Parts: sequence; structure tokens; C-alpha cells
Amino acid sequence: MIEVTRLNGKKYWINPHQIESMEQNPDLTLTLLSGKKVVVSDTPEEVVNKVVEYRRRIGIWNQEL
Repeated sequence: MIEVTRLNGKKYWINPHQIESMEQNPDLTLTLLSGKKVVVSDTPEEVVNKVVEYRRRIGIWNQEL
């Protein structure tokens, strides 16, 4: 799971494998495979970095090289 911050400042954890897309307008909206949308205050770069770090931590990164 990766930690993101909702607009109200509360922490929220998302399974990064469920993120289908991200759209910034101006806040970042994560669309999950279920169709649920989560609006967060994190930047796209922060979310991508968190996903990359998560995948490295669980060992998936090595399988993709």
C-alpha cells in the first residue's frame, strides 16, 4: 500500500496495483480499476515515486528490468 493525502489532510492508503490512471485538474484524481475516484493533494511525481519505491520494496522491480 502507498500513502496519499486527501484534500482534507487525512492520510489514505491505496493499493498501487489498482491505480488505472491519474489526472491533474488542478488537484490530482486517481482512478482505480474499480472505477472509484480518489482526489489527493499529492503531486503526480510524488505518487509515481511512491509506486516505484513500493514496487522496489516488494521485489517486483527486479522482475521488470
